[in-house]
Amino acid sequence: MSDGTAVTAQATGNAGDSPRGSALEVLGVATRLGLTSFGGPVAHLGYFRDEYVRRRRWITEDAYADIVALCQLLPGPTSSQVGVAIGILRAGLPGAIAAWLGFTLPSAILLVAFAVGLQRLGVTDAGWLHGLKIAAVAVVANAVWGMARSLAPDRERATIAIVSAIVVLAWSGAPGQVLVIVLAGLIGSRLFSGASGDARGSLPPVIGRRTAIAAMILFFALLGGLPILRQVVTNPALVLFDSFFRVGSLVFGGGHVALPLLQAEVVPPGWVTNEEFVAGYGAAQAVPGPLFTFAAYLGAVRHESPNGIAGAALALVAIFLPTVLMVVGALPFLRALRARAGFQAALRGINAAVVGLLLAALYHPVWTSAIRTPADFALALAAFALLALWNAPAWLVVVIAALGGAVLGVL
Repeated sequence: MSDGTAVTAQATGNAGDSPRGSALEVLGVATRLGLTSFGGPVAHLGYFRDEYVRRRRWITEDAYADIVALCQLLPGPTSSQVGVAIGILRAGLPGAIAAWLGFTLPSAILLVAFAVGLQRLGVTDAGWLHGLKIAAVAVVANAVWGMARSLAPDRERATIAIVSAIVVLAWSGAPGQVLVIVLAGLIGSRLFSGASGDARGSLPPVIGRRTAIAAMILFFALLGGLPILRQVVTNPALVLFDSFFRVGSLVFGGGHVALPLLQAEVVPPGWVTNEEFVAGYGAAQAVPGPLFTFAAYLGAVRHESPNGIAGAALALVAIFLPTVLMVVGALPFLRALRARAGFQAALRGINAAVVGLLLAALYHPVWTSAIRTPADFALALAAFALLALWNAPAWLVVVIAALGGAVLGVL
């Protein structure tokens, strides 16, 4: 077998009680999860544990915990990364692609259908659509609240979060956001130098080191080369691919945190309007699967070529490609990575900055595009209460907000 796709019987046996399966098997299970996994990345991890660990026994509890810990250290959507890693354990690299396709396509197709309907029906001023924008306010506010409690619980990290929000609001655009993340990592490595690493390593070696190194080389080559290439070659598809690849490469903390980076990439150039952006983000809360499929919606409504189905497919592949490359590249080095206290300390600072980025996004574009009247604020407050106090599922809150927006539109 090749170095990249070999998953030995011994490795699979250490990871779970079942023998190695097929990519088709992985695709079927992942598709069912993609159709039913509502509630965001934390809920997704619970669905994955029930399906892959408890029901199917494809992987042990310890190995699953190792994979989740690794993916939380990597930029990108944690739940999608965990699914890709389990796909690799079950069926090698073909299993990784199958896991991504199954978990991603259901929500992507729904969001593209929403985008097409939005454009053809011309309902940009409909009351229910404004309700989706108000739902986005509640969802992002709830994400800021929850992430602040876990990622910025002390004075030092709360300060990093607030300063990060101030900097991003004062210096809009992707460069300011990337600089904030880098500086927060450097500050975290100094402030939290007492952080301890975790050398536990129950995950078996399932990817050859040559394949892992090749994946990381490709990742960094694309990350550094695409911005240069887009300056040399005038190609709208290349520009689109570079923008979404960069977002997928630099987002720590999951789909909600992609909001400010995506907004900086697609709204200032005029690819989509603020109203279209926030409406799509609200719709993304009502569908199952990973929030990163919001990229498919943005690619479909983009005002420049490529748009429609081609733009959706290109944006979707571009934003998720870093996820696959980084998981493939990081799996063999899990034990060494988690044992580095310096990396853990830097990550604390980065995670605090992530809270600040999301706080800035809560104000602009989410709040500024959605809250126009006291009635809008009241509906947003009710939606937030349902999420934060009553643990209502996000899709239900989105439906209620859309209905509330429709009612407000006729009053």
